[in-house]
This record gives sequence, structure tokens and C-alpha cells, in this order.
Amino acid sequence: MTEQMNLEQIKVFSEKIAKVQEELAKDVVGQKDIITNVIIAIIAGGNVLLEGVPGVGKTRLVRALGKTMSLPFSRIQFTPDLMPSDVTGTNIVEKDENGRLQTKFRRGPIFANLILADEINRATPKTQSAMLEVMQEHKVTIGNDTYKLDEPFFVLATQNPVEQDGTYPLPEAQMDRFIFKLIVDYPTNDELLDIVKMTQITMEETAQPVIDGDDVLTMRALASQVPACDDVLSYAVRLVSNTHPTATDSAPTAKKYVKYGASPRAAQGLVTAAKIRALMQGRFNVSYDDISALALPVLRHRIKINYAAVNDKLRVEDVIERIIKETKKGN
Repeated sequence: MTEQMNLEQIKVFSEKIAKVQEELAKDVVGQKDIITNVIIAIIAGGNVLLEGVPGVGKTRLVRALGKTMSLPFSRIQFTPDLMPSDVTGTNIVEKDENGRLQTKFRRGPIFANLILADEINRATPKTQSAMLEVMQEHKVTIGNDTYKLDEPFFVLATQNPVEQDGTYPLPEAQMDRFIFKLIVDYPTNDELLDIVKMTQITMEETAQPVIDGDDVLTMRALASQVPACDDVLSYAVRLVSNTHPTATDSAPTAKKYVKYGASPRAAQGLVTAAKIRALMQGRFNVSYDDISALALPVLRHRIKINYAAVNDKLRVEDVIERIIKETKKGN
């Protein structure tokens, strides 16, 4: 009976995800891998850093997601003059009905389920640091008071890889709070033609609600029950450990080309995301392929390559792909 119930839950899970993807396709042309990984991150309870030039549909994707998942959406445009209180909110003094002064907390735009942190690297480190507690703990502390955010809570931050003048690169501690870093590429000619045709009809999103916040939390709970055998878990751990250049048994590529390796959060995020990917494909177990397929978005922002890699004209992605090939599967 338990097995039948689980099979039915897997079927419902994958069908709901398919409907979300179908609705998003009405507003976002192409970018299937990006959409899939963003959905995985939302269900996992993680945050995503999107990197791409302006105009490739990052904002439209988040707005469409908010509609499809019936989640309150908030956009914060990060600029150098943005203060932490502009994000989290602040205490204000006002008069009550009896004319007495009282302190009241006015919530900032961070109090929503789906947050678009647009060009997050343009804000000062002081404002960026205000996002750390929010992204990791899902709560805001103002003075002596702590306010919890409604679940599910998800931050999708964007940054422009081209214009770096006047920007403040995200510190490692904050980069580590993102479960994925995704690269949004230019559309193909056919996709660009479809985008032009779509926007000639309407600039508004046409996606319809398919699931809601309760569905997301239910799916998250189901995903946590997906088993991962010891061999697969060991593979995920070895893959992350192989990025550490100082470890005696790390991958040869890491020793040669990596300056800093990935943190334990990488292994946690890798396994959590792999469980969701397995369910999306109708499986109730995590495979080696789930781990390998998600290694790139999980690791690309968590490791730093050294000068030798730059001198050999290797990208972070190239180094990660080599490490994946050098990591043994099984015992």
C-alpha cells in the first residue's frame, strides 16, 4: 500500500511540474534547462543567481513563475544608494488613535514569497550583507525583534557579467547561499523570432496559476523522503571533495587549476536538488546521473580557479567538467 501511495505521489509530482513548465513556456521562449533548474531550486528551498546580459528574459521568468505558482512577487532594484532598511523594512514612529506615539515596524519588499534581486552586485556590501540572514534563515532582525518570512521563500538574484564598473562583487559567504548559479545565454535565431512574435501580441505574462505555496511545501516534503543509496551519496561527497586542491586524494585537475574548493553546502545542495530531479523524471531514487547533471550549477560559483587555469584558457565550467570525469562512481 505504501509503495502504491508513493508511486501515485511521484506521478502527481511530475505531472504538476510538467504543467508548470507548460505554462512558463507561454511566456518564456527556450531556456528549458534554466526553467527546470529554477523550479528545482524553489522546491529545494534554495536561492538562484542568474547571470546574463540585459534583455534575455530574467525578470520575465520570475514574474511568470510568480503567476504560475500563485506566489506574491516582489522586485528589488539594487543600486549603490540602496540602504539595508530599503530591503528589510524599518521601525517608524506614528500616533495611535489616542494621539500617543508608538513604534511600528513597516515591512520592506523582502516580505514576499518570490524575490527578484535585480543586479544585486550594484548594491554596496552593507546592503548585500542585509540579504545574508534573509537568504539563509528566512527571517529579518530589526533591533531586538525578529520577523519570520512566509514559506516558501525564494530569492532569484541577477547580475550583468558585462558592466562591472561601479559594482561590488558578492562576497564568498553570500555566493555560498545560492544553491545554483545559472548562465542565461542569448536566444537562437528561431527563439528570437518567437520572442518577437510573442511580444507583438502582448508584453504581459499569460501564464495561468497551476500550483500554490502549499503545493510547493508538500512537494518539498515529498522530495526529502527520496532515498539515496550510500554509493550515490559517497559519489556526491567525493565530487565536492575533489574540488579541494589541498586534499591529498583530490582530483588532479583541482590540484593544478583550483585555488579554493567548494564548501559543505555544495554537497548538501547537490543531494537535495538531485532528489527533486529524480522525482521530476518519475523516479523514487537518486542516480549518479542526477548528481553529475547538477554538479555544474551547484559548483560553478563555489570554486575559484587559479592563474594556471586562466593561463591555459580554461573556464570554471571546463575545470568542473574535468573534475566530474575524474571522480569515480561506486566504491
